[in-house]
Amino acid sequence: MEEHQIETNTSLQKEPQKKGKAGWGQTIVSGLIGSVLTATIFITAGDQLFPDTPAENPTSTTVEKDITKDNGVNVQNTSYTGTTSLADMVESASKAIVGVVNYQQSANRFALNSQEVESGTGSGVMYKIDGKNAYIVTNNHVIEGASKVEVSLYNGKTTTAEIVGSDALTDLAVLKIDASLAPGEIKFGDSNAIRAGEQVVAIGNPLGLDFSRTVTEGIISAAERTIDVDTSSGTWGLNVIQTDAAINPGNSGGALINSKGEVIGINSLKISVNGVEGLGFAIPSNDVIPIVDEMIKTGKVTRPYLGVGLADLAELPPAYVQNIPQNVKAGVMVTNVATGSAAEKGGLQQEDIITAMNGKEIKSAMELRKYLYTEAKVNEKVSVEVYRGNKKVTLQVTLGQSQ
Repeated sequence: MEEHQIETNTSLQKEPQKKGKAGWGQTIVSGLIGSVLTATIFITAGDQLFPDTPAENPTSTTVEKDITKDNGVNVQNTSYTGTTSLADMVESASKAIVGVVNYQQSANRFALNSQEVESGTGSGVMYKIDGKNAYIVTNNHVIEGASKVEVSLYNGKTTTAEIVGSDALTDLAVLKIDASLAPGEIKFGDSNAIRAGEQVVAIGNPLGLDFSRTVTEGIISAAERTIDVDTSSGTWGLNVIQTDAAINPGNSGGALINSKGEVIGINSLKISVNGVEGLGFAIPSNDVIPIVDEMIKTGKVTRPYLGVGLADLAELPPAYVQNIPQNVKAGVMVTNVATGSAAEKGGLQQEDIITAMNGKEIKSAMELRKYLYTEAKVNEKVSVEVYRGNKKVTLQVTLGQSQ
């Protein structure tokens, strides 16, 4: 069977990263390609783009006149309706799209002085201007490992940005620059309201800043998808919007925009394989906003903490699972327990097989993380079902807080 590749870094980087497995047996490519750090673009769509705008006239107005007949019948009141062209919308939205350059310490061990060299470039979206600070949303993989981050603005100016916070699992990061340099923010829309077939545009910096604020158009191919990606914090099922708008290395962190000029997604991934086109993915705006707001407020994302190392039962050698009942086909083995952790205090032991949490079946390490991070809360007491050899044990564990 032909192997598909999912480029999680459609940012262009100088050296490609290792590949991981994707949800459908596809390979997720940590797409550090070329010199641009940009995970593939996620693109979402809104209502049909300007269906009332004539092709020959991008901006049109409709005037309905008062018509009052001699018989005194008032047909209708005067109204004036204006429509904005796609080009006008893009021109306005593009001002909030920035270039993001990742600088890292030189790996040249013969250099006398440590130098910062450009490692990759991506895109970002102006999210909020608050007092003296302007906050920019981008992908975590765009700025991961950076010793310095530089932002290129719409007016051609560049400035050094501070990393406010980043989160590998959701592939989101927040940067901060001086508000006086920001050309303006852009409104984030409701990604829950989108439907397949709605038109969208993607704006970003494919192949580097030489092609900054490139605009591509497409539709929402699917409003909800889940893609399994390998991150520096473990495997994660990332919720995404699928689009056929063109996405290329360097677009990561850019905006997927609906016909109203609202950001409905942050571009992040694409499937890359010979003969396959138009399979791009974006992080939905409704997933972006709470994560970004938390990072702006606290500088991090706080999640429940169990304190165990995990390995999927299906991937273990037979010798490790020969003592559990034959009807146990899925679960996750505890490979180690952190000292002083919630797991240790709750009685979890190495080689325990976790099969359920609060009655919800757990088939893999990713499912366990997904449950902890989306359904459980810090300091919550959860019921954990494990097999210890052929004996089923139920433990009560009070979750801690991630560091």
